[in-house]
Amino acid sequence: MQLKIMPKKKRLPAGRVALILFLCQMISALEVPLDPKLLEDLVQPPTITQQSPKDYIIDPRENIVIQCEAKGKPPPSFSWTRNGTHFDIDKDPLVTMKPGSGTLTINIMSEGKAETYEGVYQCTARNERGAAISNNIVVRPSRSPLWTKEKLEPITLRNGQSLVLPCRPPLGLPPPIIFWMDNSFQRLPQSERVSQGLNGDLYFSNVLPEDTREDYICYARFNHTQTIQQKQPISVKVISVDELNDTIAANLSDTEFYSAKPNRERPPTFLTPEGNTSNKEELRGNVLSLECIAEGLPTPVIYWIKEDGTLPTNRTFYRNFKKTLQIIQVSEADSGNYQCIAKNALGAIHHTISVTVKAAPYWILAPQNLVLSPGEDGSLICRANGNPKPRISWLSNGVPIEIAPDDPSRKIDGDTIIFSNVQERSSAVYQCNASNEYGYLLANAFVNVLAEPPRILTSANTLYQVIANRPALLDCAFFGSPLPTIEWFKGAKGSALRDDIYVLHENGTLEIPVAQKDSTGTYTCVARNKLGMAKNEVHLEIKDPTRIIKQPEYAVVQRGSTVSFECKVKHDHTLTLTITWLKDNGELPSDGRFTVDKDHLEVADVRDSDGGAYTCVANTTLDMVSASAVLSVVAPTPTPAPIYDVPNPPFDLELTDQLDKSVQLSWTPGDDNNNPIIKFIIEYEDAMHEAGLWHHQTEVPGMQTTAQLKLSPYVNYSFRVMAVNSLGRSLPSEPSEQYLTKAAEPDTNPMAVEGLGSEPDNLVITWKPLNGFESNGPGLQYKVSWRQKDGDDEWASVVVANVSKYIVSGTPTFVPYLIKVQALNDVGFAPEPAVVMGHSGEDLPMVAPGNVHVNVVNSTLAEVNWDPVPLKSIRGHLQGYRIYYWKAQEGSLKRNRRHIEKKILTFQGNKTHGMLPGLEPFSHYALNVRVVNGKGEGPASPDRVFNTPEGVPSAPSSLKIINPTLDSLTLEWDPPSRPNGILTEYTLKYQPINSTHELGPLVDLKIPANKTRWTLKNLNFSTRYKFYFYAQTAAGSGSQITEEAVTTVDEGKLAGILPPDVGAGKAMASRQVDIATQGWFIGLMCAVALLILILLIVCFIRRNKGGKYPVKEKEDAHADPEIQPMKEDDGTFGEYSDAEDHKPLKKGSRTPSDRTVKKEDSDDSLVDYGEGVNGQFNEDGSFIGQYSGKKEKEPAEGNESSEAPSPVNAMNSFV
Repeated sequence: MQLKIMPKKKRLPAGRVALILFLCQMISALEVPLDPKLLEDLVQPPTITQQSPKDYIIDPRENIVIQCEAKGKPPPSFSWTRNGTHFDIDKDPLVTMKPGSGTLTINIMSEGKAETYEGVYQCTARNERGAAISNNIVVRPSRSPLWTKEKLEPITLRNGQSLVLPCRPPLGLPPPIIFWMDNSFQRLPQSERVSQGLNGDLYFSNVLPEDTREDYICYARFNHTQTIQQKQPISVKVISVDELNDTIAANLSDTEFYSAKPNRERPPTFLTPEGNTSNKEELRGNVLSLECIAEGLPTPVIYWIKEDGTLPTNRTFYRNFKKTLQIIQVSEADSGNYQCIAKNALGAIHHTISVTVKAAPYWILAPQNLVLSPGEDGSLICRANGNPKPRISWLSNGVPIEIAPDDPSRKIDGDTIIFSNVQERSSAVYQCNASNEYGYLLANAFVNVLAEPPRILTSANTLYQVIANRPALLDCAFFGSPLPTIEWFKGAKGSALRDDIYVLHENGTLEIPVAQKDSTGTYTCVARNKLGMAKNEVHLEIKDPTRIIKQPEYAVVQRGSTVSFECKVKHDHTLTLTITWLKDNGELPSDGRFTVDKDHLEVADVRDSDGGAYTCVANTTLDMVSASAVLSVVAPTPTPAPIYDVPNPPFDLELTDQLDKSVQLSWTPGDDNNNPIIKFIIEYEDAMHEAGLWHHQTEVPGMQTTAQLKLSPYVNYSFRVMAVNSLGRSLPSEPSEQYLTKAAEPDTNPMAVEGLGSEPDNLVITWKPLNGFESNGPGLQYKVSWRQKDGDDEWASVVVANVSKYIVSGTPTFVPYLIKVQALNDVGFAPEPAVVMGHSGEDLPMVAPGNVHVNVVNSTLAEVNWDPVPLKSIRGHLQGYRIYYWKAQEGSLKRNRRHIEKKILTFQGNKTHGMLPGLEPFSHYALNVRVVNGKGEGPASPDRVFNTPEGVPSAPSSLKIINPTLDSLTLEWDPPSRPNGILTEYTLKYQPINSTHELGPLVDLKIPANKTRWTLKNLNFSTRYKFYFYAQTAAGSGSQITEEAVTTVDEGKLAGILPPDVGAGKAMASRQVDIATQGWFIGLMCAVALLILILLIVCFIRRNKGGKYPVKEKEDAHADPEIQPMKEDDGTFGEYSDAEDHKPLKKGSRTPSDRTVKKEDSDDSLVDYGEGVNGQFNEDGSFIGQYSGKKEKEPAEGNESSEAPSPVNAMNSFV
């Protein structure tokens, strides 16, 4: 019977199906599937896959990388233009292009400046099919200029007045982020009264006395360069008339004195914006930010409305205490008049902002790649919108289409290019440019004319498994040019499928809406066009659905008792079943009282918290079913007069109607103990096979006292019955009489059939035997069959007794075998068993890995590469490769081999390379590689030797200071225990430590490597010195060892010596020369105290006389604080010294002396603005990077710089 194929479930004649597919080919372009093998073969014009952003702001401290990646077949070549002209990268030694890519790297870190390479760049990717171009990439270096120096006068104003503190940050690229903090780097609190505007200024609606402070500092963070600039601190003092003393009041005129009275309450006025109306223009898709900040007393509250509409609910946000209105993803519909209203108890004022939303071009329909076959028609459509409406222009292979080579198959109609009767020469890449005054869009779309015979991309012999009565979808992904027609066939000689039960989709997929058992079979997909034909076979298996045949039942149990739920499941035996129990849709409690046994869940010692819904979930790889029951927990029956209880056990069990596969059981119920019996549970015992083990047989309602029971062959049955009420189940009844059923052939075959060899020439076949219940009769045996998988041999068979293993001898080494095991008994055979695959025994590999070579990565790491061993030579399951390596003396590789400690590294799977870590520097190593299978290792490859390069040495083993004199010290040391190379020299650095624990200038000495003793002369007497000592190889400096010692006061008085400290030196000496008891020191301290007392008395007298301090003292009191770094030793701030005058740093007092910033006042500190790199200070006083560092100043050591201490670590106090 001929039937018809329906695309999308619409029935059509078979002839019209092909016609419709052909028409679809004419009106829509071919899509090239993303299949790697297909894409490798097809010729394709270039496509830009990755490029740098249009507005590309670079870090001038790093190399410039301008990305341009493209794909195509053949691979495209790349070229660049800069500022509209060809950019010849070969003539610029700083510019390189990544191989196989168009990405440029400009090496400005070695030399050159970023500003030299500012400009507009464009990349072109070209092959024989056309040329694609990138966007115009505008490259600009980021800038973080300094604040203009200015002298800020202190601000004094009355309580209640309004105030605006200007920030006016320097213009940077990109613009900086503004925030206000104090000189302790604590963020200034903001509120409805005090807030920061969008322009960075700090607005006070009215000031209060607590606003008085001398360190209002505006900071500008330039994220691109991780730099923070700070404005000079602004001093603000809020006063009232009560605070003015008589002297100040006498200097004010009557008018000034009157105006100094406390401000009265006043209605709001706007601090920003000015006037009653203003205009705002924003681009579509951006965030619209409108701001109104008002002053007044009491503090005004801000409200927002839209005059001609409502504010969008999901896109509107209020910031800065409702002083800023933000609308995200703004569109043309958001244009209009917005009104902000400032209101307090004395009145209200409003300001209208007229918002106009413009739009850079955006796509309505971007052109898409077009794949056509010769003679076909197609079109490229480029539609964009914007405000104002963008202009559309076309380019062909990067050239304006007006001057591009003529193509007779091409016709331009505004935003559409129409192609008709294309030929292979019509292939090209077209660019659509949509632009207006706010930006542009550029899209590449190629036209690729291909003539390709049909190809089917779905894997051959794919197996589909579907549950019965569900839809089955058989894939047939295809490609061809012209577009192929698709037909499906079932079976080897079947006709094309044209039945109402089939649906053919446009992508070639065959759908069987309701798959039945007879749908199982082999299906063939055939694709045809005028250039050829292709076909592919797939296989469909229909599986039985999973069903719960015995669901868990509702239960009411007493607290402290045990409850059991049963969930019997029937499923397709070829699928793996998993049963999971849930409580209230979650996992079972991890409690030993919950026991899961196959299809039963038991809860012991039930508690009130155990009540709830219990769900049995049965899963296979194809389907899932579930069933639930509710457990209710009730209180135990009150004592001493229990009225309710579980039933008494049934009695008088009787078997009647005894047949081969059924029997009728009847019984008499016991007393229900005043709680009705809900059901009866019947269990059976197989006295022949499993004596003493009772199994669940069935359940019947509580009103029923008989049951018809289904029986299995060759089982000696006994039955017992239990009664169940709402409180639980009774004890079991006495067993019934025994009943032996007749024998029958087995129903099932053994499970877990496997074939594994124990020796190279055998095959051990194992299986899980049937139990006595499954044997269905006496004389249980097994028919074991086997044959080679890849041969034409007939099945070899043997019948064995009831065992679980059979060994086939004389097999070839590691050959795949097909195996099946069938059960039989005295009555007959079980059904035909399933065939499984196994392998005969493995043997040791025969061949060693070849072409072993070593690439030394660094002094402790090497990479080993080798060629894989052919699979036939492995003679087993490949486990991986094993590298043996050892440290050997040169020239003694073979002589002392048995005494060498070898190390082993194993690499799983079919690896061809591996890394050897943990090598010792400056050492001679040897290695070999072996392949490993399940049997063991193969032969070793020839030994390969390699040497690791030199590394940095360890610290010298010891450092001692002996023979201290008035002006000399002698140092003795032992060389490093691990030189890791040839020592070139030692470096000794030392510096004095004064009585205040400050470190003096650092002296650097180089000592020959053959020395172990050195005497330092011309030292200061009675002075403590700190020494840093380390060794060097050609690879660099090693770890240092430190020591401290003191020159003697007079000859013979020895200096104290500290124990050595390997690693970072500690800046404090643990033992000091005690000068506090010296007479000259006590006299000096008394003189200093007397001088300070005299100065304090003079200052006090001058102040009481109303004297003025010198101008210089005032200037010192208001010193220029622009980016004041912190002092290393005590964590305080010092005055900034710029690069022009090189003045020494002076002590300040901006942070506590214990190097910490107290966080009780505010948790919002400068640390919050770090971006994850090491913190540094620039010479211009700006902060760079994250504000973190080590907690202690480390002296110069190793190959580090020995310059004066940097203020970098001053930021430690804020981490």
